[in-house]
Amino acid sequence: MERDIDIWLVGNTGLRSPNRIQEGFRIYAESPFVGNFRGRDNEIGFMNLLNERGIIHNEAGKDASGSHARKWRLMFAKNGLIYPPLKKVDGSQAELGALDAITPFGRTFLAADTYPAMQECFLRAMSVEQFPLAGGSYFSPLRWTLALMLELERCTGSSALSRIEFALWGQTTNPQDDLTAVVDQILDLRARRQYAASKKKFDRLEIARRAEHYQKKSDNFFDYCDMNMRYLRITGILQRQGRGLVILPAKHLLAEQLARRTASEDSLAHAYHVLCIGAPLPTDDAAVAKKLLAELQSLLNERHISFDPPAPPLETAVQINVARQRLEQILAQTDEVRYAREQCHAWREISDYMELILAGGGKKVYDEDNAIEVPKDELPVYLEWVLWRAILAIDHLRTMPYEVRGFKMDADFMPISTAGGGKGDLYSEFDDFAILTEVTMSSSSRQEAMEGEPVRRHVSDAVLRWAPKPVYGLFIAVKIDTNTAETFRHGIWYTKQEERQELQIVPLTLAQYRTYFNAMFASGNAVPTRVRELLLLCAKDRAAMDAPLWKAHVEQMVQSRAQLLMEGARSAYIYEDIEARKAAEDFSAYRK
Repeated sequence: MERDIDIWLVGNTGLRSPNRIQEGFRIYAESPFVGNFRGRDNEIGFMNLLNERGIIHNEAGKDASGSHARKWRLMFAKNGLIYPPLKKVDGSQAELGALDAITPFGRTFLAADTYPAMQECFLRAMSVEQFPLAGGSYFSPLRWTLALMLELERCTGSSALSRIEFALWGQTTNPQDDLTAVVDQILDLRARRQYAASKKKFDRLEIARRAEHYQKKSDNFFDYCDMNMRYLRITGILQRQGRGLVILPAKHLLAEQLARRTASEDSLAHAYHVLCIGAPLPTDDAAVAKKLLAELQSLLNERHISFDPPAPPLETAVQINVARQRLEQILAQTDEVRYAREQCHAWREISDYMELILAGGGKKVYDEDNAIEVPKDELPVYLEWVLWRAILAIDHLRTMPYEVRGFKMDADFMPISTAGGGKGDLYSEFDDFAILTEVTMSSSSRQEAMEGEPVRRHVSDAVLRWAPKPVYGLFIAVKIDTNTAETFRHGIWYTKQEERQELQIVPLTLAQYRTYFNAMFASGNAVPTRVRELLLLCAKDRAAMDAPLWKAHVEQMVQSRAQLLMEGARSAYIYEDIEARKAAEDFSAYRK
């Protein structure tokens, strides 16, 4: 395998997260740029529209050419959402469809209102063989990757493919390479790496050796690798294992079916036609769908997960797939409960994610096979997600983990989007009280205008929902604007029946929350009552202070309570407990 190599790209490094494609495409579909997406003015116009809607964050003057828009256009076309350009040598553009107009499959993608439905759209798109091979044929990187992983599984018992293995031998090969020979190279790499004294140095030398046959920057091996794996995972057929990939057990049969064909002799025009109307999947066949359903039921039984057998009729592929998706939801919720139980052991990682958010995004590498990352363009999504994990870590919930959150996640429990509008961000109910946590990345003077009314309304709704159990509001932002603090200091809200409520909403910075979160876990006192005590003590006597003084009081309470937890000063701590109980009694008396 000494030929020159290249790296195929299923995504784009300028649009690293495929989870953002749908929201960007919705904006495109409602814009005047549909079918009118070419030329500098239109590209800059669409880029500015994405920026105005908060989909991208283009710093003033950073991109004056509209390159952002071209990257989005490329991904819309590659996934069959708009008609791609077709050269005359490959076929007729008129017969395919008007350039950059929305395709029938694009309409299907817009109608995908659940995450599994969106995943299926990506799976259909990436199953199409539209990547050129020497000699005029085409291949699908997804199908090729699945074939590699299944051959690895045949040899080793596991389909897992590590990051370095994918970087060097996954994304650099295709069906014109001998499958067995590629797998042999992966196994050789794996065996030698296992005994390497420094895996980081080993990886660097292996990349340098492979780069001798690559004409571009060697940094691309890992840069493209991370992006490619992110796109492959959104198909729902692969998930993370460490920093690598593994086939989902529930989708193993589907992977086998897709891997049967990795390349096609059909023309590019034919591939684009299939892509734009919506490529077929093996599960569109009732017999295959039934096998996949049976395999999923066996998996649930093996894991001792209770479920009701699918109700008839189960005659068409659509009926069978609907039944399968219901069981997949049960499996996903069961896995989420297990994930929730693990969070108390992951509190340091949770804290590290908070630190990355405070830094405006970035990456923290623990070792060669373990790292965490917060993309700069996804800070609001990660803020909500990490605070959900913090709630799960504190535990003692009466609500299920998937009832706490309103945002969507993928199969790896990584965030996809923030919670939808109209309700609070994180609802956590405990035995004696409940907390509604609201989060925002907003830190300017607009914070109060954006958050003051909805946060109070959501806390009011929670008070009515959980009455007579006391409800506390926790507002967390990177920075608390003084006007926001003033609004929450009063916390007055009137219901639709014009009943006056005094809501208890405490604003904390993310840094303050992280300080207290770390102290609770480091001292072995991570229980919900410690959070309530902090909220009560922060809110105590707030009516007698102005907003700046109250913010200072909150800071003082966070630091002093965290210090008491770390010092384990029991006598002082008991005194603070008495003060917290007194504050709770005062609050309860006021509510009555």
